[in-house]
Amino acid sequence: MNSLLHLHWRVIISLTALFLCSTMPAVSQNDTDNIIGIGEEYDDSEDDFVVVDSSFVENSSSWTANIKQRLDLLLENDIFLTTSVGMFIYDLTDNTVLYNYNEKQLMRPASTMKMITAVTALDNLGCDYKLRTQLNYTGSIDNSVLNGNIYIKGDFDPLFDTVDLDMLIDCIKDMGISMINGNVYLDLSMKDNDKLGEGWCWDDDNPTLTPLLLSGKDVFAAKFKNRLADKNIKYGGLMLVGNTPQDAKPIVAVSRKLCDLLPQMMKNSDNLFAEAIFYQLAASATSSGNATAKHGRQMVNKMIRKLGLDTSDYYVADGSGLSLYDYVSPQLEVEFLKYAYNNKVIFDELYKTMPIAGVDGTLYDRMRSGYAHGNVHAKTGTVTRVSALAGYCTAANGHFVCFSIINMGIPKAEIGRKFQDAVCESLCRP
Repeated sequence: MNSLLHLHWRVIISLTALFLCSTMPAVSQNDTDNIIGIGEEYDDSEDDFVVVDSSFVENSSSWTANIKQRLDLLLENDIFLTTSVGMFIYDLTDNTVLYNYNEKQLMRPASTMKMITAVTALDNLGCDYKLRTQLNYTGSIDNSVLNGNIYIKGDFDPLFDTVDLDMLIDCIKDMGISMINGNVYLDLSMKDNDKLGEGWCWDDDNPTLTPLLLSGKDVFAAKFKNRLADKNIKYGGLMLVGNTPQDAKPIVAVSRKLCDLLPQMMKNSDNLFAEAIFYQLAASATSSGNATAKHGRQMVNKMIRKLGLDTSDYYVADGSGLSLYDYVSPQLEVEFLKYAYNNKVIFDELYKTMPIAGVDGTLYDRMRSGYAHGNVHAKTGTVTRVSALAGYCTAANGHFVCFSIINMGIPKAEIGRKFQDAVCESLCRP
């Protein structure tokens, strides 16, 4: 009797299970991918972020509500028990806030500061603004001897290279000069004497901030002297630092457009290029030369006021984001992105220089698959314990979106990057 009763219940349980299986919707491989994630194998370690299709979890009639639910779920990760994040996502098509979380929190931007520098420079200086390295002389030329001095005035051109240097030397040679009976002066008056930025760590791999560079290095003086010798041009004086006098006569100038610097600064996150542009802004704020970081900060603050925000809420120490003193907010970064979007000339230059997810620049190794791949155009940022991402994407509903995400206090940059990638995938995924 007991065995018959046991068999009876086994039959009932089996039939019930069969009924439930027949009435539940099948889960396809695509649905499984939606649950798991970001185009990678699922890993349940604490610093992975799972992109959830919230329509699978809970039906939603609103795409906006769906996105909010996805992002809310991402923020439930245990990593946020010990780290902080600020996020601001703006729908440029609808001109509305799509998502905000700690968006006014002051945070270190790392290299997303370069986006702020780029927008400020494009708005105030323009793409065709020229950086000019000028070669001048004083005195007269008699029988191939210059009885006077040579002056090279630097303009902090990080692209100035050996080809440009040889052109300067060749122009001296073409004037029939084989002997300089005077001194060679390096005119560094474009900026102050500070070779490091405010709040930079001494043990970082920092660029040298000087107006006369050669291939990005502070070796101009030695190389110029060597190339004079190579071209059999002698000089009987010294190589000194000094300002170009007003009566100096021009020989030649090497010019570079500001927009020639943007790809290296944005795509490859080059700190030297960012500081070169920052000091062009600084130089535009003073007519006396000797531009300082304070002058550069004044220009960025002028832009912040133009956006309708209070400059006292933020601090800008440099143009690259290397400084420990840089503090902005995701909201501020989004305001810069919005301003660029609404000014076509600025947007066209900015957008094409931003790294593209899984394609190039500092986003080459990120979002290599999935809906964010090739869609997200954004500036990355990484310093110790900080990871950030700010830029644009086309959301799943066809709307154009801008965003800023800043992770702080993270033990390794990869945690922030995975979270940011998951946010982007959530925005782009249907």
